[in-house]
Amino acid sequence: MRHAEGLVDWRPDIPSTARMYDYFLGGKDNYPADREAAEKAIALMPPGVVRGAALQNRRFLIRAVRYLVAEAGIRQFLDIGAGLPTMENVHDVAQAIAPESRIVYVDYDPVVLAHARDLLFHNDRTTIIGHDVREPEQILADPALRALLDLNEPVAVMLVAILHYIRDCEDPAGLVSRLMAAMPSGSYLVLSHSTADSDEQALVAAKIYDKATAPMLLRSRAEVTKLFDGLDLVEPGVVWLSRWHPDSDHPDSDHPDEPGASYLWCGVACKP
Repeated sequence: MRHAEGLVDWRPDIPSTARMYDYFLGGKDNYPADREAAEKAIALMPPGVVRGAALQNRRFLIRAVRYLVAEAGIRQFLDIGAGLPTMENVHDVAQAIAPESRIVYVDYDPVVLAHARDLLFHNDRTTIIGHDVREPEQILADPALRALLDLNEPVAVMLVAILHYIRDCEDPAGLVSRLMAAMPSGSYLVLSHSTADSDEQALVAAKIYDKATAPMLLRSRAEVTKLFDGLDLVEPGVVWLSRWHPDSDHPDSDHPDEPGASYLWCGVACKP
C-alpha cells in the first residue's frame, strides 16, 4: 500500500525492487522473498548477466558523479530512487572530490529510508526524504530538500535504474520534464534504463517483477533517448553502460566485446 505521502508499507513477504537490487550487488539488506525472486531472474538469464548488469550500473553512477563534480563543477545532487546504501554512494563519490557537495536522496521504501537515515546521521550536507518519483512536485516542495539544495544553482538529477519501474500510463517522459523544468540552466540529468534491445530473453526475466513492489518495463534505445528531449546529451550520448566514459583501471564487464551484456542504456545530459 502506498500512503498519501508517497511511502509504502513494509512488506518483507513481497519482493522489493530495492532489496532485490541490493541482493544482486551482494548486499545483506534483503529478505527471503527478495532473494527468491532475484534468483528466479538470475536463472532466466545467461550466467553472470544479472549481477554483472547491477554492478555495471553502479559503476556508471560513480563515473557520472565524478564527471559532474570534477569536470562540470556540479555541487548539488538530487538522487531519486536511491535504493539501499551500497558501495560508493553519490555523497561518498562527490564529497571525496568536493567536500562542500550537497546531496538529497529520495526513496519511498521504508527499509531504504531507515538504513539511509542511520548512515547519513552525521553528514549535514546529505539527507534522505520519503517520496515517490511519480510525484515530482512533492519532492521539490519538501522542506528538507529546500533547506539543503539551492534550486537557483545547477543540480544534477539522478534517475539511475528507476524509470523502468514507471508504466507508460504514468508518463515517465513527463516526470523527467517536470523535474528538469524546476532546475536552472546548467543542471544535469543522469539516467540509466533497462532494455531488451540486446536480448529478448530479458523480457521474460522482467516478468518476475510483476509480483514485486513495482513491475519492470523494458524500453528501447529510441525510447530512452526521448527521455532526454530538450537537453544536450554529453558525449557519447545514449550508450551501453560500459561505453559511457569507461575507466580502464576498473573494467566494467566480464564480456568486454559484448557491451549489450549490461542490458541498460545510459546517458548524461545538460539543461541549456
